[in-house]
Amino acid sequence: MSTFIPADILMPQVDSMKKWAVIACDQFSSQPEYWKEVEDYVKEAPSTLHLMLPEAKLGSKDEDEKIRKIQSTMKNYVDNHLLKTYEKSFIYVERTLQNGKIRRGIVGAIDLEEYSYTPEDEAKIRSTEKTVMERIPPRMKIRYQAPIELPHVILLCDDWKNELLEYITQNKGNLSKLYEFDLMQKGGHIAGWLVDGEIKEQFIEKLQQYEQMMADKYKNLSEHPMYYAVGDGNHSLATAKACYEKLKKNHQWKHVENHLARYALVELENLHDDSQQFEPIHRVITGTDAQELIETLKEQCCGKDGQEIKCYYENKEEVLHLNLHEHQLAVDKVQTFLDEYLKENSGVIDYIHGEEVLRKLASQENAVGIELPAMEKDQLFPSVMTDGTLPRKTFSMGHASEKRYYIEGRAIK
Repeated sequence: MSTFIPADILMPQVDSMKKWAVIACDQFSSQPEYWKEVEDYVKEAPSTLHLMLPEAKLGSKDEDEKIRKIQSTMKNYVDNHLLKTYEKSFIYVERTLQNGKIRRGIVGAIDLEEYSYTPEDEAKIRSTEKTVMERIPPRMKIRYQAPIELPHVILLCDDWKNELLEYITQNKGNLSKLYEFDLMQKGGHIAGWLVDGEIKEQFIEKLQQYEQMMADKYKNLSEHPMYYAVGDGNHSLATAKACYEKLKKNHQWKHVENHLARYALVELENLHDDSQQFEPIHRVITGTDAQELIETLKEQCCGKDGQEIKCYYENKEEVLHLNLHEHQLAVDKVQTFLDEYLKENSGVIDYIHGEEVLRKLASQENAVGIELPAMEKDQLFPSVMTDGTLPRKTFSMGHASEKRYYIEGRAIK
């Protein structure tokens, strides 16, 4: 049996799919005007907006009341037959992005017994970034009593042969289309097809072949290689795991062994798909002694040869060479150094997209800009298996408006 499996997927039966589908709750957290525009557009129409709490509103005075209303609305949608169940199925998805590229994915379930966000665990499904534990309890308040889940988790497979999703794409003409529409707020265009019957069975076989290939490919790195990496929505999936572990703690195994909460709905995408763009996230440190920081960086992390990085400070540009061990990323070396350095020295770190913005910020007095190389796709799986979770803000997968929108759901109670 493969790690990624079919699920009983809930699909909305609504007049406006455009109003139903809303972007992931962790986006635009510092732009309340975005969420105000969504509210004004959706109003009281059936929508996933009424089934989640944007991070922009976490910590508000009426948070508990909002959560109760979310759970009540979920129950009403179920009771009023607003959600149709497609049993033991996948949903194949094509998302047309702003740049015209099509990002392909397939929605299905994972067994949370096979997933871990703890770096030391050699699970088949692993987090790519360090989990901030403080971010889980607010999410648990919503999920633990919720009757359904709506995923924005993106799971990545290392399908360098491009055989998994390509098989579905080639057989798309034999699938039933469930939806096609333009996403709100410049989210692009999306379409989804039901994957069942013989095509589903053939896809499951290909998943099993892929997992065997992963075991062979990375056998020299680990006795228990990971098959899938969490590319987006790590804290959402970590919350699902935490809720499941709480359930296990409070009940005998025989009562939770086949519980709906043991599984989580995700969208599987191929790391090597042309639409997947890894963009670097640079570092700028302000309010620091620039010369001292650079000299300490050279002393502790650099040599005559190695991975090139550019540093901007005091209106200068300097190329340094990092000493890296096999499979280590430049961002890992630099972030580890900065974390330790800033414990003992003055300075505030920020994470910057784009070289031009970085150079402008680094031109300030008492500032240092560090331009990092983009992570190569082939580095992701070996780096996580070798060093555990990656440092925070290692890479960016597309722009905020290209993140996953809530569409499909699944019962978890």
